[in-house]
Amino acid sequence: MVTKVEAIYYPDSTMECARPLFMVPVTAGFPSPAEDYIEGKLDLNRHLIKHPAATFFVRVAGDSMIDAGIHPGDILIVDRSLEPADKKVVIAVINGELTVKRIRMKRGRICLVPENEKYKPIEIENEMKFDIWGVVTNVIHAL
Repeated sequence: MVTKVEAIYYPDSTMECARPLFMVPVTAGFPSPAEDYIEGKLDLNRHLIKHPAATFFVRVAGDSMIDAGIHPGDILIVDRSLEPADKKVVIAVINGELTVKRIRMKRGRICLVPENEKYKPIEIENEMKFDIWGVVTNVIHAL
């Protein structure tokens, strides 16, 4: 299955998402009291979203980007204010369909490259309706 965008969401910048931030490594051995190590609070909106007005979220469907750490069901944070550059992961529209791929730009040519050897790159031709919606900045997925 080709990796596509399943859904689009916009951030709610009216909500703060501040959670305790612990400044010590978490050990896998004997537990230690954590209360003594709280440095402050971390707001995930401030940490993950640099340009709120230009940011949106998409949910992924498909497996063509699994070698980039993008799995089916993951949520991608996408920033429209960033310029797409060679080797960046982008959300693109090809002939009306949204997809997530790594963009490659060489000698004036654009190619969208999957990160799964089962799939072939998509070379953008002049007759294609093509646009970049934004650059993926973060991936959120459950363990």
